Formats: sequence, structure tokens, C-alpha cells
Amino acid sequence: MGATTSKSLVLEEKNLRNFSGLVKNYRSTSIRAAVFTSLYYQSVAIVAALGIALMCYYGGYEAYIGGIETGLLFMFISYTTMFFEPVLSIARISNQMKQAQVAAERVFNLLNVETEIPDTLEVIEKYGDYDNPKKENWEELNGDVEFKDVSFAYSGTNKTVLKNFNLRVKKGMTVALVGETGAGKSTIVNLLCRFYEPTSGTINIDGRCYKERSVGWLHANLGYVMQTPHLFSGTIKENIRYGNLEASDEEIIAAAKAANAHDFISKLDKGYDTEVGEGGSRLSQGQKQLVSFARAIVADPRILVLDEATSSIDTETEMVIQKAIGNILKGSTSFVIAHRLSTITNADLILVIKDGMLTEKGTHQELLALKGYYYKLYTNQFVEDKMKEMKIVS
Repeated sequence: MGATTSKSLVLEEKNLRNFSGLVKNYRSTSIRAAVFTSLYYQSVAIVAALGIALMCYYGGYEAYIGGIETGLLFMFISYTTMFFEPVLSIARISNQMKQAQVAAERVFNLLNVETEIPDTLEVIEKYGDYDNPKKENWEELNGDVEFKDVSFAYSGTNKTVLKNFNLRVKKGMTVALVGETGAGKSTIVNLLCRFYEPTSGTINIDGRCYKERSVGWLHANLGYVMQTPHLFSGTIKENIRYGNLEASDEEIIAAAKAANAHDFISKLDKGYDTEVGEGGSRLSQGQKQLVSFARAIVADPRILVLDEATSSIDTETEMVIQKAIGNILKGSTSFVIAHRLSTITNADLILVIKDGMLTEKGTHQELLALKGYYYKLYTNQFVEDKMKEMKIVS
């Protein structure tokens, strides 16, 4: 995954030394384990062989002098052989048993990890949990969202990254969040998605605290498009269907058309059956982003989060994605974390976040009229864009 970075920084020799050290340790440990396993098995085999040999010697002598019958000697030898066979089998598979024990411990350690955002027993009883959801009790999510005096600090730290945040968003609104890196924009949407829970205050969805419903109910109604999209190994069709595992091929194609991804997919040799590679390595950044938009569309979310979804792509692809965003936002309550302010000029509400606090709020025109932080930020980006256009023309 980091081959390009390693080569660009000329780290091949250092990585080779580290890898060689790991391989050397693994090799010596494996040889030592194989030696102990072989010694254990051979020791048991030798004991078994000696036991049978002594029985043959002593029993043969007794049979020769008439002390026991030959049939009795044969029976004892057979029973001794039958006794040692399972012992030898145990010795042979003991190493495999140890390996299986280690693997089982890792699996159970993972299964026993407690969720950081647990539902209450009352919620689980009514709505179920992730493994056994009671979808028949799930209410329809409309999309009204309200933050009431919400503050948040990460566990183990004393720094409050969000302070007394208040916001009311009606169904279908598009809310854009702008501000410096580390201002608290991602914290707000992560709290909304219930990846974290507020240190104080409440978050209401459709007039009720979202803790009164299950995490599964909320996540089933969420769509999240990240700045760096992640695609899984498989085909384009499979990656789009990941948003809704029950989606038909027709619904997948319709979602791709809505995301303006259908054109580039159709030009590929295998179309929707094209393998994307590990992490989507066979597609460009813009193509991966369009596929991730199609995945969000096919999920039909009631609340949509776009986390700087256009900040790492070229201007031409951004225009294509802007059309896709317009299709996605229809009918959904949307939260857009924006790096390029030109992408949020049509938002219903723009929030300026600074040091975990809401400092400015309004539409694009209202914030420009204030001539505050947003005005300066937008003006600087506008000048930079014009200078880039002049350089391209020249």
C-alpha cells in the first residue's frame, strides 16, 4: 500500500533491513518450534517402540518356555499398539492445536470487545441490536436535527473540542461547515453520526434524543462520503451495491447515472464488472469518488454527510461531482464539510466553526455582507482561483 511513498523517499534499504529482521526472527522461531514438535513426537514414538519391543522379548520368552500361550502374546502386542496409536496422533497434532488455540484467542478477543457506544437495555428490547435488529419497530427518519448545548471532549483529554454548540436543522436542508483544520467540523458530524456521544448536551433527531433509538437505526439512515473514498477489492458493481446489499442491477446503474459515474464506467472494458483493485488502486481519485457517491445514492440516506468530498480532485472532475452532489442532496438533510467555498454557495445554511465554537451563521450572501472570517476566506480563495485561471490562459 505504501510502495510509492517508500520509493519517493528512498526508504527501500531501511524497509529491507526491517523486513529482513522480522523474517529472521520468524524463521528462527519457526525452526525452534518445529524441532520441539519433532522431538516430542519422536520421543513418544520411541517409548511406544521400546514398550512393544520389551513385550515381544519378555512375552516371546514366556511363550517359548510355555508360561503363556502364543495367542495371548499376540493379543497383548495388538492392544499395546492400539493404545499408543492415539497417543502418537495427539503428539502429531499438538503443534496444530497450539496454533489453533492462538488463532481462537485472537478471534474471541475481537468478539469480546465492548462497543464504545452501547444502546440501553430498553432500546435493545424495542429496537434490537446490530446482530438481531427489530426493523419492524424502526420509525421512519424524517431528517429534523437539533443540537442543544452540545459540548464534547475526547476520552482521556481535558481539552474541549466543541463548546455549547446549538443548531436546528429542518428536513431537507443543506448545512455547510467551514473553518480551520482542527476547528471541530468533523467532530460535529461524527457526533451526529453517533460515532461519539456528547460529553454534555443532547442531539435530537425528529424531536427525540437519538439515544432513545438504536445505533443501527441511525446508521441505516445515514450516508457518509469521505474525503478519501475507500473501495473494497471486487468489482465496481459490488462496491456500489455495498450501500444497499438488496439493490438490483437496475438500481445500481440508476445510482451511477445520478452520480455521473455511468459514462466512465461504460467506457471500461468490463463495465460494471471491472475489478477496482486493492483500495480502488485501478481507478483514479475522481473515479473512486464518483463510485463512492453512487454507493451513497443507492443507500437512499435520510441524512447525508459529505466530508470534504471534493478537496483532493481536479477542477474538471469537481464540476462533474458537483452535479452528482446536487442529485444526492435532493430530499436528504445534508451536512457538508467544505474546503473549497465555491462548492457551498447554494447551501441553505453555512456555519463558520472556530476553536470548537460557532462564530458565524447564515447563507452565502448574508455571510459576505458581514465581512467577517467567511468573507476573508472566500475572497482569498476567489483571488487564488482567478490567478490560477490567468496562469492557465497564459
